[in-house]
Amino acid sequence: MSAGNTTDNLVVRGGTVVDGTGLPRRVADVVVRDGRVVSVGRADRATVDESEIFDADGLVVAPGVVDVHTHYDPQLTFDPLASMSIYHGVTTVLAGNCGFSIAPTRADDRDFIRRLFAKVEQMESTAMDAVDFDFESFPEYLRARQGRLGLNLACYIGHSNVRRWVMGAAGSEREATDAEVAEMQEVVRAAMRAGAAGLSSSHAPTHLDGDSRPVPSRFSSRDELLALAEAAGSTGGGSITYLPASAVGGIDAEDEAYCIALGERAGLPIIIQGLGGRNKTDAPTATWERAQAFLNRAVDNGTPIYNILIARPPDRPLTIGPENMLYLSVPSWVEMLALPHDERVKALHDPERRAVLRHAVENYNRDPELGTTTPPPMWHTVHVQNVHDGANAALVGRSLADIADERGEAPADVMLDLALSEDLRTGFRWNWETDEWRAAVREAQLDPRMIIGTSDGGAHLARDDAADWSSWFLRNWVLDRAVWSLEDGIRQITQVPAAIIGIGDRGTLQPGRWADIMIFDPDRIDAGRKEFVRDLPGGAGRFKAWPEGVHATIVNGVPAVVDGEPTGRLPGRVTSPGAAHVV
Repeated sequence: MSAGNTTDNLVVRGGTVVDGTGLPRRVADVVVRDGRVVSVGRADRATVDESEIFDADGLVVAPGVVDVHTHYDPQLTFDPLASMSIYHGVTTVLAGNCGFSIAPTRADDRDFIRRLFAKVEQMESTAMDAVDFDFESFPEYLRARQGRLGLNLACYIGHSNVRRWVMGAAGSEREATDAEVAEMQEVVRAAMRAGAAGLSSSHAPTHLDGDSRPVPSRFSSRDELLALAEAAGSTGGGSITYLPASAVGGIDAEDEAYCIALGERAGLPIIIQGLGGRNKTDAPTATWERAQAFLNRAVDNGTPIYNILIARPPDRPLTIGPENMLYLSVPSWVEMLALPHDERVKALHDPERRAVLRHAVENYNRDPELGTTTPPPMWHTVHVQNVHDGANAALVGRSLADIADERGEAPADVMLDLALSEDLRTGFRWNWETDEWRAAVREAQLDPRMIIGTSDGGAHLARDDAADWSSWFLRNWVLDRAVWSLEDGIRQITQVPAAIIGIGDRGTLQPGRWADIMIFDPDRIDAGRKEFVRDLPGGAGRFKAWPEGVHATIVNGVPAVVDGEPTGRLPGRVTSPGAAHVV
């Protein structure tokens, strides 16, 4: 990187440009003026002399990645870079998913919203305490981000927030009256006029507030959500994202019909989760023929529905201690993991306690009235990651199911006895990438109604928020497994999601478009190393995933991260469907 006479202009010189349209790559210069691409070709000497220069020889120059499922709206008030996503080439994040957003929030409701995020998205309370509530309404939240973003932010208005804003505590107790629904519609319209990316909602049984009650959107009637979807669609572009009640167990016929009805009322694309699987951690083609029939019906009806596809297998460390948040649907394990160390050891030596734990994982909670129904790690996907006793070294890398079969023991006993033998210091890892998962995702991602990738950026900090998905996708599905050509693979994570959510001025490197750029080494690009650090406010911890081979993330023509280091510049903008709504 070198600077000319001014930093207002930029030339990315000599790289292999893959422009996001799907057209063949070419070696060229990308010339940027005032944040937008001016040309892709050869920069003349005068242009080079007056510009900041990035030498991209031997590197791929691609549009910045668009991540349509994040929860960065709270974190961006104190972390303008939305780390770690920006380090993996992400230049635009869509936040406010799953029916809750950081705005609108009245001053009296700030504690409720903090605790809701802490519960549902497992954000540590000390980090949520750092949220800068320099806003109450949704338009105020967007205005407050102006000049304070490292990357681009699009944000849904959350249904739970709208209910709380209009109904107060009653939003967590009952259905709304007709008058309250009409008032909620006005709140949604105001947000859309200010630049909201659409509306998000959830009826999912896994979504509980800080008091372990259903989040407010779960108390809404189907008619209420239809009315709000209509308000969003009548006021602006964008999309509606919705998590149906049956998503965790496999979307049923009633919810399929309702999703199509949402599309009819809103006139906007509908984005859902959980399609094709029997549960949230299932292979996405378990019920694939039925899922495709549903998607085809929606297209034939003129109400296209898109499904978020997790294309990077969750890969999460797992210990026998209170930091383990992966067994929330297994009450006996939650109780055991929360015990102080010595009491935990004693409990695991108790035969009666052990007998309960042994069978609990396979019999996790499936009743939404009793709490989350998200399945815990199953034994064939849990592997021994590291040991402290050399006598156990041969177990490293093996699954608990395989070890249990070999020994003729229960998998839970294998795990807990191994951990006890090392004073609970043994490290395990939960990785979904089974042969079944790999084959299923290979097939599912080729369907044009699937939105590839997506993280939970800003959420699930103790479990890994998958902010490294884009680097993993490029390395694995594109470059190594060749499911996609480089051109088509990049298009799937740039131009396609940008078009679906209605921000068509991003996602490609074409003259007149915003210059959001990811520059990477195709030989080295990968998800890289992952480590647990305590770098959030109040010492809150999270997993950070540092990529390999990403040389720069450029946002609106300004380098924001170069060779893994922030430049200190904050070039991000609030972006939403319609140029008039760009702040």
